[in-house]
Amino acid sequence: MSPFIVSARKYRPLTFDAVIGQFTVTSTLKNAVRTGHVAHAYLFCGPRGVGKTTCARIFARTLNCFNPTPDGEACGICESCMAFNESRSFNIHELDAASNNSVDDIRSLVDQVRLLPQVGRYSIYIIDEVHMLSQAAFNAFLKTLEEPPPHAVFILATTEKHKIIPTVLSRCQIFDFNRIRVEDIVSHLSVIGDRENIRYEKEALNVIAVKADGAMRDALSIFDQLASFSGHNITYQEVIENLNVIDYQIYFNITRALLEHSAANVLLIFNDVLLKGFDGFNFVSGLSAHFRDLLVSRDASTVTLLEVSDSIRESYLKQASECSPSFLLRALEICSQCETAFRSSRNQRLHVELALLQICNLCNEKKNNGSDPDRPSVTSAHSPAPLSKAARQKAGVNEPRKGYATAGRSISIKEALRQSPDPEETTEGSDVPEPQPVTTALSYDFLVMCWNDFTEQIRENRPRMAAALKNIKPVITENDRLLIHLNNQAQLEDFNSTTKVELEKFLKRELQHPALSIEAIVNEDDDPSKIRLYTSEEKFEFLNKKNPLLAKLKQNLNLELE
Repeated sequence: MSPFIVSARKYRPLTFDAVIGQFTVTSTLKNAVRTGHVAHAYLFCGPRGVGKTTCARIFARTLNCFNPTPDGEACGICESCMAFNESRSFNIHELDAASNNSVDDIRSLVDQVRLLPQVGRYSIYIIDEVHMLSQAAFNAFLKTLEEPPPHAVFILATTEKHKIIPTVLSRCQIFDFNRIRVEDIVSHLSVIGDRENIRYEKEALNVIAVKADGAMRDALSIFDQLASFSGHNITYQEVIENLNVIDYQIYFNITRALLEHSAANVLLIFNDVLLKGFDGFNFVSGLSAHFRDLLVSRDASTVTLLEVSDSIRESYLKQASECSPSFLLRALEICSQCETAFRSSRNQRLHVELALLQICNLCNEKKNNGSDPDRPSVTSAHSPAPLSKAARQKAGVNEPRKGYATAGRSISIKEALRQSPDPEETTEGSDVPEPQPVTTALSYDFLVMCWNDFTEQIRENRPRMAAALKNIKPVITENDRLLIHLNNQAQLEDFNSTTKVELEKFLKRELQHPALSIEAIVNEDDDPSKIRLYTSEEKFEFLNKKNPLLAKLKQNLNLELE
């Protein structure tokens, strides 16, 4: 039986074209080889497992190739390429700066740089994790890095570019490696699975790619682990169990329960999640990501931001059509607040349950109030007919305020027509009910939501006013009037001249309250008219009352007040 080689080593790229997800970097390096514009120092930086060391080795191999191809790739058959493939090349030197980070190690490297290459044109020095070098080692390396011998090329690799001193950065050509996209990782794992005769499900590979977080090496390690666990048959269910990942279907189910404002089902689903051993913080974080994916699924132009398989994408598109943007934004805000305060909470389970109940109550409020901005309001055509004035007095019912219907009740046009008396049957002494405008009770939570929406709309053109309104909590007074407190007179004038009319129009439309009005006043504590300047004599009299010796000191020293 041949020895097992992990996929990360077995399928490590040997050419630039085989590198996954770094087209910009590989194209630049190939052109440098093809045109002969080779610098003396390069810095490869980026996250782990994205191909920095791999590209450094390919570049080193290509620089010393005797017969490079016209597009800048190594031939793979010359003596230099064969020596590199068999790990016996004396022209390519690798140094791990994590364990060789002292001044002595760098001095030994500087002495070695002077030696000419035995085969080929260049001596290439690959220094991995270069940010681990000490300050003294960096200083000892600066002069050689700036003016090396013509045959020396340095390739530095790091995951933490910010830890490298600026004097080193200025001496290198810097290449930033990107995280590898989920679809690219899935495609590469599919190729390896076909070559190794490993059966797999696309959804399973997608979960592996998401778990790898853009690192191909991590994805290959997880792939090997799951291939051994599943007996070369990688299924979605086995992947989520082995990687301790919450199933997508759980988030779909709990979102459906939230939309149905079924608090019992929401709590039971969350309890099942905890019984399976998942952490509450990971659940809330995943729920936030789920709401985000639903939000981007509502627009055809942003559906491409979903990093899921095709079957799960269809589920997102279906559920996204059932959710309003205002619900998703508010749910995201509640989940974000829950994540922020989760670690400091003593009862973390109750903390998550309260957040879920808040989202559930959000849906319930919208249904009860009929104030969902994404759905038209529906009036009841079967409301009981209003009592006449005489009947109300006989029954002892208080007279409602003139011009307003009972809060929480609306009258349809058909009902109003049906209730209107026939002119021929109306007598002089008959009691005809007065027509009343349609209105509903103001929901403060929905008012705050619409208020925040308006501040976001004007943030780009009027940032100062948006910031001021964001910190204001409107007060609902009688007769559908909103009272707000501004900080100063200048802010009040600015609000009345530029924003008041637009805000009233916006709230009337969103809240469906045509009689709504806004009154803005200045906080009394911040009124500049109450601030006065004191003279020097008044200040002295004030201090003298606290300490009478000040007057004696002034007299003895013959001091004057300025």
